[in-house]
Amino acid sequence: MAQQQAIIVMVDIANALRERALKGNVYLFDNMKFLGSTGDGTGELVTAILGSYWSDGSQGTEQVLNWALASLGSIPPTVPRSYHADRAQEIDRQALEELAGVSDRAADPSVDTSAELAALRGRVGTHARRPRGSRGLASAKILDVTGNAIAGDATGAYNYPPPIITNISGQAVDEKIIYPAQYQSPDMVSDGWYWSATVDTARPGTYAYTMDVQLHELVTRNGEPVWESVDLTCTAAIRVTTEPKRNAFTGAGLGLLPVPAVPPS
Repeated sequence: MAQQQAIIVMVDIANALRERALKGNVYLFDNMKFLGSTGDGTGELVTAILGSYWSDGSQGTEQVLNWALASLGSIPPTVPRSYHADRAQEIDRQALEELAGVSDRAADPSVDTSAELAALRGRVGTHARRPRGSRGLASAKILDVTGNAIAGDATGAYNYPPPIITNISGQAVDEKIIYPAQYQSPDMVSDGWYWSATVDTARPGTYAYTMDVQLHELVTRNGEPVWESVDLTCTAAIRVTTEPKRNAFTGAGLGLLPVPAVPPS
């Protein structure tokens, strides 16, 4: 059975967008440190791949890599997939209730409700759309990291959409050490889409690979907020080591378990 290995790609989106670079703004983690992974928690992760082979030299163990993305200072990607839509509906529902009360008071000409209406507009927030032809997000309400709506012109307070891997390439792919592809599953991260790759564990060595990561930046176009995609890259590596398969009980080669000698009666 293939061994599953996880690689977490955590991005400081605000700094990455400001510097237009992922270098120094991405942190990589895996679950193979106990087998020799290095650079855990930095942008220079080398994931240890423990391969093994049969006595005839053929491949004996398959390894599978799975990449997951997260961003610093954003709503965790583990919330339900409907969270943003549910929050938007709840915010609008509360706003309608408040608006009904303001409308009742506005019937009295001696009551000035302009300040209340302005505050209500701020709590309702605004929607940001994607530009035509973009691979970005559909129109959605802008939320902060606590799930509350904010105005589109707020700076440094809004929740960034999660980063997206759009491609994996480089030496490890070119030399057919890993075979990456995008898959869909019922999990609650990235709408069920994730990148995974099988590894040829029969070819020891260190191989670099490049991830194309898409971020989204909130900008103003024609007087309205728009999420625009920004494509950046970062690199990592895998190190494949191989050793012969051994019997877990005896530490020797594979074969029949030794039968203890029966002491003479």
